[in-house]
Parts: sequence; structure tokens; C-alpha cells
Amino acid sequence: MGNHGPAYFKRYPDAFKHFTPACEDPDLPKCSNESIVNAYDNAIRYTDHVVASLVRTLRDHAAHDSALLYVSDHGESLGEKGLFLHGVPYKIAPDVQTKVPMVMWFSAGFPASFALDGGCIGKVAATPLSHDHVFHTLLGLLDVKTSAYVREMDFSAGCRKP
Repeated sequence: MGNHGPAYFKRYPDAFKHFTPACEDPDLPKCSNESIVNAYDNAIRYTDHVVASLVRTLRDHAAHDSALLYVSDHGESLGEKGLFLHGVPYKIAPDVQTKVPMVMWFSAGFPASFALDGGCIGKVAATPLSHDHVFHTLLGLLDVKTSAYVREMDFSAGCRKP
């Protein structure tokens, strides 16, 4: 699972080969741009399926307060401006490599158990964040006491009820 190239075709089972033709060679210059994008989109489709399955599993165990956080470590260039894959130095990297999705899901009971205002968290979702926020947010959400915690880096801090 995942979306690391160049072997996108190895990141999903055959049942998820929805977009065709899909590049099935790790040597990307041997593939058309369309087939590279299709293979990547198939891998994204499978990742979406796995994350949705995890949410369903957590929802099915409603007796437990739970949360799920999914965030990509980086984006991927798929031929824009002649770039493929990732790894361009951050200061010159295109947005497709530096801006990534993040999904945070809470069970129905999680906000109350962890003193969170769920509506507030929804509003924070529109705020640009960085991977740097994830560590501090998890510490804050789970009420872990440590000198490593920086409240200003916890995007959920303003949503916790006293």
C-alpha cells in the first residue's frame, strides 16, 4: 500500500486496477504519462479503500473511543513541468510535492472522552498545517505530559474544553 513510485502498480491489488492503461514498469520513461497517472490513481484509490476500511472497523467497535489520523509524508509529481516522483528540494519543490492531505476521524464518543469540541476541530481542518503539528497534536489529544510538547504546534489545543 502507499503511493511511492516509481512502481505504483505494486501498491494495489488487481481488483483496484480501475484506471487503464496503467504503467506496469518501474522504469517510468517506458510508460506514457497517462498510464503513469492511471497507476498512481489506482494506488490512491486503494489507499482510500484501506483508510475507509479502518474507519468502518473503528466505527464497528463503538464501545471504544477511538481516533484515526492519516497523513501522507509527501506528495508526488506526475509529469508536471517534466518532474516525476518526489524529492525536489523543499524551497523549489512544486506544491504537488509539498501539500498533502490529512484525514482525522473520531468515533462518536472520542470528543467527549477527550474534552474536545468537535465543531471546533472541523473549523481547524481548513487551516494550513504542517507535519510539524502532528507530533504536538497527538501529545495534546492524548493528554501526554512532556516537556517536548509545544502548545502552539498543537492544532487541537484551542478546541479542548477545560
